[in-house]
Amino acid sequence: MYRLRRYIIGTFSMLFFSIFLPLFAIASIIFLIKLASYTAVIQLSLWEMFKLYLFILPELLFYTLPVTFFVAAALALFRLSSDNEMVVIFALGIKPSFLLGTLLRPALLLSLLLAFDFFVLFPHTTVLSTNFVRYKQSEAKFNLEASEFGHNFGDWLLYIGKARPDRTYGDVVLFHKEADKEILIEAKGAEVINEKGVLQLKLSQGQGYSYTDAKLTQIRFETMRINNVMQTDLRQYKTPLEFWVDPDRRESKRRMFITDTMLSLFPTVSLFAVLAMGIAHVRHQKGYIYLWLFVSMLVYYVSTMLLQDLIGFYTIPVVLTLWLATTYTVYRRKILARF
Repeated sequence: MYRLRRYIIGTFSMLFFSIFLPLFAIASIIFLIKLASYTAVIQLSLWEMFKLYLFILPELLFYTLPVTFFVAAALALFRLSSDNEMVVIFALGIKPSFLLGTLLRPALLLSLLLAFDFFVLFPHTTVLSTNFVRYKQSEAKFNLEASEFGHNFGDWLLYIGKARPDRTYGDVVLFHKEADKEILIEAKGAEVINEKGVLQLKLSQGQGYSYTDAKLTQIRFETMRINNVMQTDLRQYKTPLEFWVDPDRRESKRRMFITDTMLSLFPTVSLFAVLAMGIAHVRHQKGYIYLWLFVSMLVYYVSTMLLQDLIGFYTIPVVLTLWLATTYTVYRRKILARF
C-alpha cells in the first residue's frame, strides 16, 4: 500500500508541476504587463519592480494552486486509467476510498496553505503594495528636472539648477507670495525625502529673503526643511484580523473573504469530482475529462460569485453543501457502484 500510495503521489506530482509552472508563468507575465503600466505614472527601478512582484506573489499562488491541484489530480487518475493500471488496482481488491485517502492529505495541506495565504499573507502584502505605489505616486508629483521652470512644491514655485544622479539637487530657488509678503529662498543643495508618509524638501547651505512694503528680512541657514507640503495617504495595518474587520472597503472585503474561502476549500471539497472524472475504463467509456474539468470549475466559481450578492456569507455553507452533495452522488453512481 505504501508503494502504491507513493506511485500515485509521484504521478500526481509530475502532472502538478508540469501544469503549475506554465500557468504561473502566464499569470506572472500578465502581472508584469500590468506593472509596465505603472511606469507611465511613476518611476520604478529594477529592484522596485521586483519588490512589487514579491508583493503580488501570494495572490498569484492563491489563484493558480487550487486550479492546478484539481486538474492535476483528475489527470493523474485518468492517466492511470488510460494505462489500465486502475483496472489492476481494483482487481487487487483496493477500494476507491484508498485513492480518496491518498489525495486527501495533499488536498488538506494545500487548503490550509491557501487559508493562511489569503487570511494572513494577503492583507500584509496588499497593504505593502498599496502603500508602496502611493508613495511612488507622491514622489512622482515631485519628479523635478534641472533648468526647467514651472515646478511646484506645495505653495512654492521651484527652480532647479542641477540634478544629481543620487536624486539630490543643486542651486535651488524657491518663491512664495502671500497677500502682503513675498519670500525668496536659495540653497546650494536640496533633497526630497519622505518621513512617515510626509513629503519634505530638505535645503542645505542657503539664505532666504522676506520682504514687504515696510521692511526686508534676510536669514542664512545650514539646513532648512519645508514640511507638511503633501502627506502620502498610507494605509495603516497591524494584524490580519484588524484588516478584515476594518470598516474601510467593507463590501470589497466581504466579497474577497467569501471568494477566497471558497477557493481555499476547493482542493478538499472537490475530491469526489476528481475521482468521478479521473477513474474511467477508456475502452468502454469516453471520459471527456477536459470538458468536465472546465464545466466543474465554471459551475463552482460562477455559483460562488452569483450567490454572494444574494445571500452574503451564507454562500459558503450553501455552495459547499450543494457541491458536496452533487459530486458525491455522481461519485457514488459512477465509481462506487462499479468498483
